[in-house]
Amino acid sequence: MNLRHVAVVVTAICAATVLTSSSANSPPTVLASCPQQWGGRHAGGWVPAAGQIDGVGDYLVPGRPVTAMICAYPGDNTRKGGERLAGSRTLTGDAGAMARDLGYLPVGTEEREVMCTLMGGPMTNYLIRFAYPGGGGLWVGSAEEVNGCVRTTNGTVQSHSYVGRSLTAAYRTGTWRLVHPDDPCQMPGERRGQDGRMVPDEPISVLVCRRATRAGERDPRREHDRRTAGPLAETLNALDAGGKEILNEISCDPADWFDLLFGYAEGPPVRVSIVVGCDRGIDNGFLNAALDDALRDQIIRLAPPG
Repeated sequence: MNLRHVAVVVTAICAATVLTSSSANSPPTVLASCPQQWGGRHAGGWVPAAGQIDGVGDYLVPGRPVTAMICAYPGDNTRKGGERLAGSRTLTGDAGAMARDLGYLPVGTEEREVMCTLMGGPMTNYLIRFAYPGGGGLWVGSAEEVNGCVRTTNGTVQSHSYVGRSLTAAYRTGTWRLVHPDDPCQMPGERRGQDGRMVPDEPISVLVCRRATRAGERDPRREHDRRTAGPLAETLNALDAGGKEILNEISCDPADWFDLLFGYAEGPPVRVSIVVGCDRGIDNGFLNAALDDALRDQIIRLAPPG
């Protein structure tokens, strides 16, 4: 099969994606096992076939794969579907780390309500085929999209956590690492278990960020160790939390907004937003709860000055 290169340069309001062979150490090689065309109609959310690997109903990527082949299908989010294969790249030594990081993402079988902006711009769909010892394989479909509004699936479960920038970096360079924002207060903060507990597992730190009042300013922040993070997580987990409701102006008149980023020895942080002035002012993206005066005062004491 002939090698094909692609360069997609699309300028949007807030983002641009460029896929070229010159951005990598060596050009991606198109392998025969990559489908020649993207079969879905959305940003991510499609695989050629659901995998039969044990654990696919609990994790996006279970077990310990030995290689990960990334297939790229660049296009535009105003004309979704039918994107052609542009190239592929195989990760070997980093396949386990990629599987571990994707395995930390929260997953489910039902659609989750998310808020998406609607900018037109670049989109690259990706298929990743994880190969396991003994010959087993698992496809994962995801995307990089200008709005970050993407589903990632293994054909059995799906996640709305966004890893598009990390997939593009891995495709370009042949190495895997999660791409994080420069400002830790802007971390997405999504981790397995958030649908059952406000703060899952055992955090070792908490970064308290106060939303800046002026556009372009960095959020003031203050970090605390496990002596604060542990008891605060217990307090949040003891709340009467219910299903996620998107806060709106009818039930919400924000006075102060704080973001708590709980850190862990391994894996991604968990974000819990505290919005003073809202009926259900505690929200981790999956669950929400009412904010009482005692907890509000505690958060204000832990936060940096306004």
